[in-house]
Amino acid sequence: MPAAALKPKPLPTQSTAKRSVQLDLPYGPVAKRPLPAGRPREWYVAHNRRLKAMRLAIALLDLGVYLPNQARNEKIRSTAELIGVHPPSDTTCHMVRAYLRYNR
Repeated sequence: MPAAALKPKPLPTQSTAKRSVQLDLPYGPVAKRPLPAGRPREWYVAHNRRLKAMRLAIALLDLGVYLPNQARNEKIRSTAELIGVHPPSDTTCHMVRAYLRYNR
């Protein structure tokens, strides 16, 4: 057995986090790529809605909102304004809460 395998790993003395937990403001624009051609319009609408909901869920997590019941429509819409996206619909807000629920 190699000697390195027998040596215990040292305990970390400092945090290994690459960045702080604070919200990085302002959010920069997301690089856009062309979507695949030939799909029905409903697919594109649903795809863009999922992307927007995911961006909002990530921003809410950065702000310290971890539970779906903390993410009211007003909070989600104010976060959308904060990160520079159009205010989400009720359906998108519901999807954001679903992502937060899945996060737990």
